[in-house]
Amino acid sequence: MHIPENYLSSMTCAAMGAVMLPIWYKAVKEVKVKVNTDKKTIPMLGIGTSLSFLIMMFNLPAPGGTSAHAVGAVLIAILLGPWASCLAVSVALAMQALLFGDGGILAFGANAFCMAVVMPFVGYAVYKLLNKWTKNRIIASFFGGYIGIVVAALTVAVLLGIQPILFKDSSGNPLYNPYPLRVTLPVMGLTHLLIGLVEGFFTAGVQEFIERLNIDNTQEITTKKLRPLLLFILTLIILTPLGLLATGTAFAEWDVKELVEKLSHYHVEAQAPKGMLNGFSFNALFPDYSIAGIPEVLGYILSAASAVLIFFILYRLIFGRKIEK
Repeated sequence: MHIPENYLSSMTCAAMGAVMLPIWYKAVKEVKVKVNTDKKTIPMLGIGTSLSFLIMMFNLPAPGGTSAHAVGAVLIAILLGPWASCLAVSVALAMQALLFGDGGILAFGANAFCMAVVMPFVGYAVYKLLNKWTKNRIIASFFGGYIGIVVAALTVAVLLGIQPILFKDSSGNPLYNPYPLRVTLPVMGLTHLLIGLVEGFFTAGVQEFIERLNIDNTQEITTKKLRPLLLFILTLIILTPLGLLATGTAFAEWDVKELVEKLSHYHVEAQAPKGMLNGFSFNALFPDYSIAGIPEVLGYILSAASAVLIFFILYRLIFGRKIEK
C-alpha cells in the first residue's frame, strides 16, 4: 500500500503534504494531553509503533502475483485513540521511507493520509459502532481492522487512479502512474478484501492479548508488566524474514522497468511515463531492509530490531517519561 516515488505528481504530493501538516500538529497536541494524563501512553506508543512497523514487514501473497501486508493502524487506535494511531503510524512510515526506501519521500504525506488518517479513523469509528451494537469487542475490533484497511486501500487506489486523468504530456500520455481508476480500484479493492482478513485477525487477536494483560487498570506501568508484550515484539522481529517468502512486488510499487513490463497485463499501453523517468530519486541507507555484506535474512531481522529500538528512544526523548523498574 506504500506509494513509491514518482507515482504521484509533485502537485499531488504537495497537496497531500499540506493536508497532513495540520493533522500532524493536532495529533501531537492530542498525544501530549494523553501523556500528561496517562503514564502508560509513552511505552504503549513505542509498542504500537513497533507492532505497526513489524506487521508491515510480513508481506503476503496476493492475486496477480503481487503481495500486500497488514498495517496495524486500527489496533493502535483502539488501544490509544485514533490521534495517537495517526502519530504512531506516521512515525513508522517515516522510518520506512527514510531508512529503508519503503514508500516515497515526496509521497510521504499521501501514504500517511491513507494509512495514518483514513485507516485508523474509519476503523475506529467502525469498532465503536459495532462494539455498541453487538457488545462483542472481538467482533468489533475484527471488522474495524478489516474495513479500515479496505477503505485505506481504496483511498490509495483513487490517488493513483486520478493521475492519468489529471497529469498528461502533450501527446495525452500519463506522466506519472499510468493505471486508471478502472484498474486501481478493483485491484486494490480485491487484494485488500483478502488481506483485510489478516488485518482483522491481527487487530482482534493482539487487542485480546493486551486486554488479558490488564494494562488499562494499571496506574504505574512497569517493565515487568510489559514483558509479555516485549517478548511478543521480539518474536515478531525474529519471524520477520517470513515476509521475504512472498516474492511478488505489491501492486503499483514496481520500479519503472518492471512497471512497463506489467502494463500490458492490465491492458494498459506499455510505455514508461516521462514524469517517472525524470522524477525524484532517493537512496535509502538500507534499501528493502537489507544491509550490505550480511545475509538477507539477518539484514531483515537487524533492520526490524533497529527500528523498534529507535521508536522507544524517540518517544522517550520527545515526551521525557521513563518506565519504572
